[in-house]
Amino acid sequence: MMNQSNLLTWFSERPHIEYVLPFVADINGVFRGKRVPASQVKKLIKNGLRMPLSSVNVDIWGRDIEDSPLVFESGDSDGKCFWTGRTPIVMTWDESKSALLPMSFFTENGKAFAGDPRNALKHLVSEFDGLKLRPVIAFELEFYLADPKAQDGSLVNPLSGAVKVHDGVLSIDEINDFSDFLNEIYDCCKLNDVSVDAVISESGFCQFEVNMKHSDDVLKAADDAVFFKTIVKSIARRRGIAATFMAKPFADRPGNGMHAHFSILDEHSQNIFNDGSETGTAIMRHCVGGIMANMKQSMLFFAPHLNSYRRMAPGQHAPTSILWGYENRTASVRIPGGAAADRRIEHRVAGADTNPYLVTMAILGAALHGIKDAIEPDDPVDGNCYAMTVDADRTLPTTWEDAIRLFEEGDRIAGCFSKAMHDMIMRTKKQESTMFAKKITPFEYQSYLEQV
Repeated sequence: MMNQSNLLTWFSERPHIEYVLPFVADINGVFRGKRVPASQVKKLIKNGLRMPLSSVNVDIWGRDIEDSPLVFESGDSDGKCFWTGRTPIVMTWDESKSALLPMSFFTENGKAFAGDPRNALKHLVSEFDGLKLRPVIAFELEFYLADPKAQDGSLVNPLSGAVKVHDGVLSIDEINDFSDFLNEIYDCCKLNDVSVDAVISESGFCQFEVNMKHSDDVLKAADDAVFFKTIVKSIARRRGIAATFMAKPFADRPGNGMHAHFSILDEHSQNIFNDGSETGTAIMRHCVGGIMANMKQSMLFFAPHLNSYRRMAPGQHAPTSILWGYENRTASVRIPGGAAADRRIEHRVAGADTNPYLVTMAILGAALHGIKDAIEPDDPVDGNCYAMTVDADRTLPTTWEDAIRLFEEGDRIAGCFSKAMHDMIMRTKKQESTMFAKKITPFEYQSYLEQV
């Protein structure tokens, strides 16, 4: 983290940066902010940036939420955004003339605004601090590259011009074909201290997965995931292609997931999941128990959009039931093998279309609930979870509407996030769901036009 003096020095050493874009991430993870001349940075850091509190609670189309207490009821009042301390993100796709400046929302009385997703995660991290525990987390993010002008999104091989029709799981050729693009992403991430690690070609053609590095700074890890998505989409757009983290952009190809791997360190920096065995500690199982107990009510964090549920289907490498196991990628919660010192939990439910701040909060909040209440999970399972018959309590919601209802009825993961945040998400998703329900798709029109 930087202090104010470091930040001013940072800008003075980069006179080519002409503009600053202070921003906050809204409920859907979309950046909301303004563009100001770089000469105003000192004033911006001292006085903050005034924006309506409602700006972090708009729907996916950027529209106000009807009947939200943050809009007319409060006079659409302002809050103040202040710099988080994170190093600015140089926008290399804008010829490095601009930089993104991460901010957090505060109310007029100086309190952290509970409706800011990053603030919600920060509050949860402080609860771990109070127990002298430190989570370590990393994400695996999948995305597609597509031709925005092609009906099926197909790209051509940039070397031969041939249309790409083969699946690309772990394909070195696929990585080589897009090496210039991937190199530009890595260079931008390195410049901006966004901690990326390995990249692989995933199952769908022109689909890639990038692994983020493990970090015991949870806020930075979530920041990195948020910034990475923006970097990838922006660099792709400049090159005339589309990069999408949409959960299921193509009906006949695998979806995009965002798996989270985490462990927890004690005050002596020892992994509390490690007891020297392959099975892990009782505390690790309690974390699994908390995650499973809260998974249904948390589904709106992991699958927040209408399209998200197209990914949640059997055989699509996305979990459909609340089961866990050792080295079992068909389960929603997996305990990877490897050295005992590296024992960790992999949460495999979230799509790449999610808000990383909220996903992290939901996972770690459920784990904390499991630790505090010593929640024991069911027995781990072996084999193909997609083929298993499970009761309704162990089935993940398959529709957006069910997820919204379960979220509304939930207890906020044992109260780990605010009532204000709960209300904001619920109102936003209900409004989005209603809007989609009003639309008639071309396929629906064509199916019924002359047949009924």
